[in-house]
Amino acid sequence: MARIVYYVAASLDGFIADATGGVDWLPAGEPDDYGYAEFYGGVEAMVMGRRTYDQALSFGEWPYLGKPAYVFTHSPPSSGLSDIRFVQSNPADFVNDVADGYSGTVWLVGGANLADQFLRAGLIDEFWVFVIPTILGEGVPLFGGADSPTVLELESVQSHADGVVRLRYYPSKKR
Repeated sequence: MARIVYYVAASLDGFIADATGGVDWLPAGEPDDYGYAEFYGGVEAMVMGRRTYDQALSFGEWPYLGKPAYVFTHSPPSSGLSDIRFVQSNPADFVNDVADGYSGTVWLVGGANLADQFLRAGLIDEFWVFVIPTILGEGVPLFGGADSPTVLELESVQSHADGVVRLRYYPSKKR
């Protein structure tokens, strides 16, 4: 059974992108990859929304070659890379019909709208949030607003020399 992991970077004030959807404020080219290579090595598939997909394409070469990517969209393009599948179902059906066919990590890449849908359906097994020491003031929020509180349990905290902090949570079994 797959483990859905929301692995994401957010500004200190809780945004995953700036007001224009840009992410150029994220650290890049640093000698510390914050454990990304190890995490990515265990990823079997990715799930993302259409805006995240379009943004990833804008970076040049597709960054997830060789791993299946499922893109949630109401308007799939007429063509795409062979490893990309366009999904028009809801997250619960996707997990039942597709994701549970994997035995390891399915990375919920983003964005906030899709993360909200997975959160509301109770489908996120782990939250890996990298807090970037930057205040954006406005932008795309980490979550758009849950219907009810989601209680999380802290698994671990890891700080990096540049001030980035990784918070790893699991949904609490306590209600």
